[in-house]
Amino acid sequence: MKTINDFNFENKKALIRVDFNVPLNDKFEVTDTTRIVSAKPTIIKILEDGGSCILMSHLGRPKGVQDEFSLGHIVETVKDILGVEVTFVNACVGETAEAAAAKLEPGQILLLENLRFHAEETAGDKAFAEQLSKLGDIYVNDAFGTAHRAHASTTIVAQFFENNKCFGSLLAQEIESIQKVLETGEKPVLGILGGAKVSSKITIIENILDAVDHLIIGGGMAFTFVKAQGGKIGNSICEDDKMDLALSILKQAEEKNVKVHIPIDTIAADAFSNDANKQTVDINNIPDGWEGVDAGPKSIAKFHDVVMECKTILWNGPLGVFEMESFANGTIELGNSIAEATKNGAFSLVGGGDSVAAVKQFGFQDKVSYVSTGGGAMLESLEGKTLPGIAAILE
Repeated sequence: MKTINDFNFENKKALIRVDFNVPLNDKFEVTDTTRIVSAKPTIIKILEDGGSCILMSHLGRPKGVQDEFSLGHIVETVKDILGVEVTFVNACVGETAEAAAAKLEPGQILLLENLRFHAEETAGDKAFAEQLSKLGDIYVNDAFGTAHRAHASTTIVAQFFENNKCFGSLLAQEIESIQKVLETGEKPVLGILGGAKVSSKITIIENILDAVDHLIIGGGMAFTFVKAQGGKIGNSICEDDKMDLALSILKQAEEKNVKVHIPIDTIAADAFSNDANKQTVDINNIPDGWEGVDAGPKSIAKFHDVVMECKTILWNGPLGVFEMESFANGTIELGNSIAEATKNGAFSLVGGGDSVAAVKQFGFQDKVSYVSTGGGAMLESLEGKTLPGIAAILE
């Protein structure tokens, strides 16, 4: 696996695919800089070698050229975070872009305009990828968030850099973190899967059963397992058509000696509202008219013990409706347990949109080993798929 550490970038122009698809407010200010901060180590390494950086990214889903999706809006933020002057060019291919790249001196950074202003980007167009390739000497992919897309800038462009292509430090870290969970991590390995639906996690569960020793199933998806085993779940969320699948997952787990942990009690509410009445009940006996919205105290204690026993931990999905303050306790306590285990030497990987949002909201970013920057890409990796953006560098 070639990374930026295998290259000396002196007097070289690095064409770097970054993921600067960041959220903007109505004043076009960046509201979450995580992805820009994450790209910094790669960019700084190249500059310190005596190279220059040409940064390419998409932003949003524009239909043609739309100013609200221009990467020009983020130039000042990128400059502030990197601590280096950043030149912006309102093109990503063609004469204007090529002239700007040609002028670049060692130690300088050029940010190209939104790749998705061209339909050829998402179409994975080879001619468009070839135009991009003219801008740099070495291709660096550091955009894990788009590694599952076979787009021109994430996959096809690599064909034009036969031996001069590598992973940036962010993408290398993402790959290593997932490998730790699925292959190389110290045992016991724990997978924690939460969120609303079993259907969105089936392939992940089936793929990680060969890697984990323990599996915690929490959040809304737990009720499909509870009902499948004969429990009464009141008005709780449930995928009735996935109950046979839930039983089959439990059977597969048993055959593979994986211990599955399902909540034993729940905080039930009489409405899906932060102000609802609530009570703690046995998860198999939720009264009619009530729905489970968070893990109960016995479940939290049980999960804490499992977490503390494990040396490698994957967390994907919250334990309750954490967006509502009244039902956030289970997710917060799970975060505390994982933070404690990490402090004691466990490796912990958090990935997937909702868990990452929870980790940020409750301040756990620096208390876990690694927070993935790619939602869909992370999930597809856990499903056992080789992502096109990764395969293109390995070829």
